[in-house]
Amino acid sequence: MTLETILLVGHGSREKSGNDEILAFAEQWRQRQPGWSIEVCFIEFSDLTLSQGLCRAAAHARRVIVVPLILNAAGHVKMDIPQAIDGARLKFPQVQFLYAPPLSACEHLLGVVKRRLKTAMQALDMPDPTTTGVLLLGRGSSDRHANGEMAKMARWLMEESDHELVDVAFTGITWPRLEKAVQRHSLLGMTQVAVLPYYLFNGTLVERIKRQVENLKIQYPTIRFVLTDYFGFEREIFEVLEQRVGDVKRGAPQALMACDGCKFREFAVEHGQGGHHHDDAVPHGHDHGHEHPHDHSHEHAHPHTGVPS
Repeated sequence: MTLETILLVGHGSREKSGNDEILAFAEQWRQRQPGWSIEVCFIEFSDLTLSQGLCRAAAHARRVIVVPLILNAAGHVKMDIPQAIDGARLKFPQVQFLYAPPLSACEHLLGVVKRRLKTAMQALDMPDPTTTGVLLLGRGSSDRHANGEMAKMARWLMEESDHELVDVAFTGITWPRLEKAVQRHSLLGMTQVAVLPYYLFNGTLVERIKRQVENLKIQYPTIRFVLTDYFGFEREIFEVLEQRVGDVKRGAPQALMACDGCKFREFAVEHGQGGHHHDDAVPHGHDHGHEHPHDHSHEHAHPHTGVPS
């Protein structure tokens, strides 16, 4: 039995290549950290379920560090993963489960975004930042804090560049959508638009973005568009995860995800407002319309007043 296992939790995608990339990412992480025991699982759209991942990690460890490979804290991070951890604690009372925060807006991710923007500008015929609009394009959530992380990153990017127009847009759940944001950039006189997907890996939504940009090129023939790649295997992603694990091991105050054991979440679940944790006994053939249109808002400012203890 090992002292601890790190469980890397990916979202999961109908696009098989996206899940394959996460598995490849986990293998690269093992090579970076050969002394660590690293397992991987998915919240949905995979046979490697969250429940199975927790059980597999706990079967040969005294401590499991759950690390979400997810950009922003929304429904899955605040509800589904903690619910699954609660279940695992009941099954394995002798194992300590620790839950690290997701990636979130940070200097490491800003470095990736800045590099993507630099690549986009190099691909343009006239790389003038004053006439080039920038659109940071994310998944979108019903959780305002998750959307706020996107807005924060866009503002940071604007502060770190010479671009006068850096906006956020979303592929679903909330607004503005990509088309509306491009319309705004056109009205404001931008002659070039750089679209930067704020996604970790490939998936059905990333493929949809590619098609949308091709359609926008036809719709706006006077605007030069450039679409960059998603984040993928950039070193900063590994570095953030390693920082999260290091914080947990050191017992840093910010190391643990606040939603783990949160009384507000327990209250919400009791009243039918919880997440949709995909237990192994639940079939995975249900259709979501797209990869995740049913995000769950969780206004998470501690302490939660008025919530039963």
